[in-house]
Amino acid sequence: MTIETDVLVIGCGIAGATAAWRLAQDRQRQIIVVTRAADPTESNTRYAQGGIVGCGIGDSPQRLADDILAAGAGLSLPQAVHLLAQEGPALVQRILIEELGVPFDRTPDGAIAYTSEGGHSLPRILHVGDATGQAIEEALIARLRALPNVILRTNTTAVDLITSSHHSRDPLAVYRPITCHGAYVLDRTTGHVRRILARATVLATGGLGRIYRYTTNPEGARGDGLAMAYRAGARVINAEYIQFHPTTLAIPGANNFLISEAVRGEGGRLYTPDGRHFMDQYAPQWGDLAPRDIVARAIHEEMITHGYPHVLLDLASHMDAPRIRERFPTIYTTCLKAGIDITQEPIPVVPAAHYFCGGILVDEWGRSTIEGLYAVGEVSCTGVHGANRLASTSLLEGLVWGYRAGSDIASRNDLRLVAAGEIPPWQSVEDGVPADPVLIYRDQRSIQYVMWLYVGLARNTHRLARALRELSHLWETIDGFYRTTRITDELIGLRNMAQAAWVVTRAAWHNHQSRGTHYREDSRAEEFANLDNTEETWESPHGYAILEG
Repeated sequence: MTIETDVLVIGCGIAGATAAWRLAQDRQRQIIVVTRAADPTESNTRYAQGGIVGCGIGDSPQRLADDILAAGAGLSLPQAVHLLAQEGPALVQRILIEELGVPFDRTPDGAIAYTSEGGHSLPRILHVGDATGQAIEEALIARLRALPNVILRTNTTAVDLITSSHHSRDPLAVYRPITCHGAYVLDRTTGHVRRILARATVLATGGLGRIYRYTTNPEGARGDGLAMAYRAGARVINAEYIQFHPTTLAIPGANNFLISEAVRGEGGRLYTPDGRHFMDQYAPQWGDLAPRDIVARAIHEEMITHGYPHVLLDLASHMDAPRIRERFPTIYTTCLKAGIDITQEPIPVVPAAHYFCGGILVDEWGRSTIEGLYAVGEVSCTGVHGANRLASTSLLEGLVWGYRAGSDIASRNDLRLVAAGEIPPWQSVEDGVPADPVLIYRDQRSIQYVMWLYVGLARNTHRLARALRELSHLWETIDGFYRTTRITDELIGLRNMAQAAWVVTRAAWHNHQSRGTHYREDSRAEEFANLDNTEETWESPHGYAILEG
């Protein structure tokens, strides 16, 4: 079965939903939004606790830009940062507050209540308790549901992008620039794969935290969009820059529940289990409100050096109990269920993989290097985050680039809808065996442990070399599994996890310099003097040998 539409949006977090909302302003345009989840509000956006950047009292675009650039460790693209700082707060006001009515917290006199977070020079974070992302996501999805020219398809997993070079029946198409014409998608309820052909395709699939054993990310953050775009030939950059959130709940069974940076913004302080405050030692300028990469590595260093299983985040000494319950209801309730009363005792915390600062290279309008393919949100790399993301800029970036991508697509008349006859249907493995869940689980865990142990907070040449060898072997096994097994969402996710892990590790291997979230223990220049003379090779996920050096 083939479905045709004007625009296909894959993913419906703040970036994808904003793009769809902007495009739907023209009621003649048809938009299909697909998500693998049963509930369209299930996305990375939903789990964003802290808030979204606005314009605080005494703030300015230049001051915000300066903070983003400082956090980005010299790798942020200045023009992208200034674009975000100029346009972002105004879009928050116009779209989220005035158009959608997101109920941001207010002061007693009715003004927006701003809070502080690490790396910000003043309070400028708007929030809805500690469930800001959920409030924004629910408002956006409610609006999309009310639009007659937007179709929301849940339980629908994108399998691969449809491109002229890879899928056209015309053999000469390989000589033309790569153009995206939609995607093959799996209907999870029927098990059938169908074509959705579109004039423009927007990837908004979120991040890849699930390639790590410990992460704040939900189950769907498997690197699907990155892997699909990489296979299609899109340029991917800065993939080595994985931000680890410094504070997640360190209780067995808590699944690394995120303890928002806003807890430290409201006065929470970090201590070792024996009561020593340590952040001033690592970051005298910021203390507990240092950028995330610094805080995460400081915690990691304390744990490794002294053998601590975790450190402690104390808010109870700095905020009274009623205010804690009011300001952080989700964190309070979740910790209480785990046996921790945060109004009376500190929270045991450890770092976990959190945010992908790299991704599919896009311009100021969200255009990728593939014609007709846009990428917005965490799957993309706009240049804003550089080597380390400033807290609460992710939702803002998704809002700005989602809106800009929608605006750009709406203004174009050159995007062609390919004829259904030009693209072959999906070739299913009809006689393939069902995917064995035990094998899928085992391979997922193997990827996650390789990434956590060898491509985590601290990296070095030997660990990365081991990771490349093990990921190469895993890819060979998983690719063979994929080609002979009946397709499922879990199998698609496993394949994409392997691909995304390879992309991240290759980028980390080639970058010998510590910067931001990419920390090389062996980054001294002399240790790499002879590196280019090595001749170790591994098989890439595309099946050809790559010379390492």
